Amino acid sequence: MSLPWRIERLQDSAEALHARPWPEPLTRTAWVCGVEHPALVLGSAQPAETVDGAAATDLGIEVVRRRSGGGAVLLVPGEVLWLDVFVPADDPLWCDDIGRAFAWLGDLWADAINDHTGRAAVVHDGPAVPGTLGAAVCFAGLGAGEVVVDGAKAVGLSQRRTRAGARFQCLVHGRWRPDRYARLLAPALAGPGDLEVRLAAAAVLSIDDLDGLTTLVLDRLP
Repeated sequence: MSLPWRIERLQDSAEALHARPWPEPLTRTAWVCGVEHPALVLGSAQPAETVDGAAATDLGIEVVRRRSGGGAVLLVPGEVLWLDVFVPADDPLWCDDIGRAFAWLGDLWADAINDHTGRAAVVHDGPAVPGTLGAAVCFAGLGAGEVVVDGAKAVGLSQRRTRAGARFQCLVHGRWRPDRYARLLAPALAGPGDLEVRLAAAAVLSIDDLDGLTTLVLDRLP
């Protein structure tokens, strides 16, 4: 018999959602997060100098930081599916191996995307493939457990772990915006060629009907 999940639908700023206290006591919980304002979220170790502050101000995009690793993620209201999944350390879904901890969740996403799009989704189970832009932009690289469709990254994953358990942060783009990423992250993306063109070439799968995909994912939680 599967254990019950607590599902919460939250609407707030990106900063407030990332800072929100974990459930207490920690049980299987899924947060469906909606942002009220556009935000660029930096990874825990990503330097602030990564961002062009003037461009962020001009575009009306707040810059915040999460406590999990990886590159930056652009959150635009109505254009992303952001799901946080909590698993306690004594749960059967828990895995001590950080690299393998995503496996069950990646499989779940792959099954849901396959059913939602009719395209074959697979889980990347090898080492991280950051590419030339992945250190700055989450979706320009590929990590363990993340989901790919025909070479296009569909689901970005990161995690934060404590003694109590793990918080898996999942994101799907309904629309990929290489122009905004290029403007916001120009200081970190210097190199040959046009930044927008290079980011547009990063294989990212935009998915229609994010609400429908959300329902499929929640229905498949074990």
